[in-house]
This record gives sequence, structure tokens and C-alpha cells, in this order.
Amino acid sequence: MFPLKKIALVTGGSRGIGREICRTLARDGWRVAINYNRSADAAKALADEINGIAVGGDVASPADVDAMFTKIRAELGEISLLVNNAGIGEYGLFTDLSFERWNELIGTNLTGSFNCCKAAIPAMVREKSGCIINIASMWGEVGASCEAAYSVTKAGIIGLTKALAKELGPSGIRVNAVSPGCIETDMMARFSPDEREALAEETPLGVIGQPSDVAEAVSFLASDKARFITGQILGVSGGFVI
Repeated sequence: MFPLKKIALVTGGSRGIGREICRTLARDGWRVAINYNRSADAAKALADEINGIAVGGDVASPADVDAMFTKIRAELGEISLLVNNAGIGEYGLFTDLSFERWNELIGTNLTGSFNCCKAAIPAMVREKSGCIINIASMWGEVGASCEAAYSVTKAGIIGLTKALAKELGPSGIRVNAVSPGCIETDMMARFSPDEREALAEETPLGVIGQPSDVAEAVSFLASDKARFITGQILGVSGGFVI
């Protein structure tokens, strides 16, 4: 299914879910390029830990993405796995959301995936092989009060996943998404202990998920075990969205 060289790019890979995805892919035998925007020290430490490379750049910037791919090609070669994980959130009333912040979320969460797909797909088409995994969210499936912009960007990711799966399938490229629920990351820090308990109670499995839960789903979709799976949205939400 994949070219001989297992080379992956994980955007937003220096922290949280992205960091755990990088570690899990390295465990699986991938050479991982760890994209970061501001967390240079964390990315470089992780690269040393997993024998990967750190590549800085804002995924919302086409020029930054082009520079990232140039560095990856020079140091590792063409990627055969792209994990679009970089994302930011915003919590508050829709009427309080500024135009600038709306554009920032669209730029990082949705346009960033567009930019990276545009850069990665031509080589995958030439190889007639490859895999793209987008990190969506359960809020992209059902929407979340006070998270309108975030929900919109993740819904867009789901639409992009399904459309690209149809477009790229004839070239042997699989495109899927993982849709996390409540996961123990920095985004959970804004919730009080009572709110976190309520979220856990609302989750059928009764707990908050861990980054490793998402990383293992990515590992499966990136593997040959998922060779006949494309265009799917794999929920990792403990049953929060059914």
C-alpha cells in the first residue's frame, strides 16, 4: 500500500494529541516530521526522542507550508502519510466572536489542512499510494454551543475528507478522519472540575479520553490493516456522539 519509505508529517505535532500521534507513529516504524508554529523547543525535544525532525511553520501560510515540505524532502524524502492535526479553539458567544478570530480559526484549522493537502498530494498521485488522516472533532459532527467557529472548521474538515476520498481513491490514496470527543489536552483546561465531571458523565463510557486513544486510531488508519477504508469519520468520543 505504501512506498518503501514510511515518512509522515504531523502538523501541530509538538503538544497534546499531536505529540502522542508522533510518538505512536514512530513506534510503528514511521520517520516523523513534527510541525510546530510556536513550540520550537518542545518539537525539537520530541524529534530527538523519536528520531524525527522538527519543521517550523504556520500551516495557514502557503509559503510556510512550501518551505516545510522543501525541508522534509531534503532531509527525509517525500511523505506517504499526512496527519492534519494542527488546530486552535475558541470558547464564547457567537456574537462576541471577532472577524479576526473567526479568520484565525478558519486559517489554522481548515485552510491549514487545504495547504498541506495541496503540497502532499502530487507526490502521492505519482506514487499511486499514500494516506491522509484529518483530525476533526465530534463538534464538527453535531455542533457545540459557544464554539461556533471551531465547529464550522471541523465540519469543513469532515467534508474535505469525504470529497478527497472520492477524488483520490482512483490514485490509491486513502483519506479518513478521526473525530475526537472530550480528550485530556490543554483545551480542557478552561473547564472547572464540576464541568469536567459533567462531561465525563455525559460520555457513555464515563471518562475523559486520553491523547493515546486518538493516536491509536490514527495508527490503525495509517496501517495496511485499514487498506480498504477511505472516506470514513472514526469517532473517538467514548460514545458521546452516536
